[in-house]
Amino acid sequence: MPRRNHVSTTIEVNKKSVKQLLESGKEQRFVIPEYQRPYEWTDEHIQTLFDDLTEYTKNDNESTYFLGTIVSFLNSDHEQEIIDGQQRITSLFLLLRALYAKLCTMTETKEVKNFKSQIESALWEQEELTADVDFEKPLITSKVMGEEGNMIFANILTKGTVQPKAKDNYSKNFLLFKELIESYATSEPELFYWFIRNTLTKAILLPITADSQDTALTIFSTLNDRGLALSDADIFKAKIYNHLDEKGKKEFIEHWRILDETATGAGESIQRLFYYYMFYLRALENDRDT
Repeated sequence: MPRRNHVSTTIEVNKKSVKQLLESGKEQRFVIPEYQRPYEWTDEHIQTLFDDLTEYTKNDNESTYFLGTIVSFLNSDHEQEIIDGQQRITSLFLLLRALYAKLCTMTETKEVKNFKSQIESALWEQEELTADVDFEKPLITSKVMGEEGNMIFANILTKGTVQPKAKDNYSKNFLLFKELIESYATSEPELFYWFIRNTLTKAILLPITADSQDTALTIFSTLNDRGLALSDADIFKAKIYNHLDEKGKKEFIEHWRILDETATGAGESIQRLFYYYMFYLRALENDRDT
């Protein structure tokens, strides 16, 4: 496998609260690109995230709570294209949408009004002078290829509802968040507003913004080398997709979908096929380091 060349790159790393990061979508909308994997977080991930935030709130800890990294680059459409952290940022959008749904059922106290306003700023576009909210324009868009969940995710963010008996992860996790929030607000009413405050302003993310997709993928691969999950198939998919014109991208998406379905039908996964192929490439280069 060819060795990486050392080139001059630019990255920007600034820690941000959940609210600060999501609000940046007003200037540069978040997009989960076509070549990314589908949303895969399970109820176990959701429960862990929620438990961590409630435990942090219970301990009345004034330090910040670190949620992890988000790797992105500014694409040609002036969007923040997510390379790493899509599962995390998607779940945070679902959590805030569930919190907003709960607040909308409550008496309009000063606290309710305050946090509704803060969440609106983090989830949707707003008119610049009046701050009127456009609920039809969330600050994130998913374009994962061949994924009907894209529309489901968008519908949850715009409407705050899911289809009856929905089995997709977006719907199941949103409903779980609502259930957990309802239970927590009932059992810990004095801590509930502090929980929202901590989620918005005390939970910290580390966004890493690269100057190009190649730089972002290099960062992504380096994070993977340190033990974070990234499949070889995702790297191949991103690299190929980035070098195609618009017509080629559409054809590639369809070919990739067929390949994925064929692999699955044969009792294999596309991730493992590329995993095997990476070993083949390394063998050709006599790469014995990994």
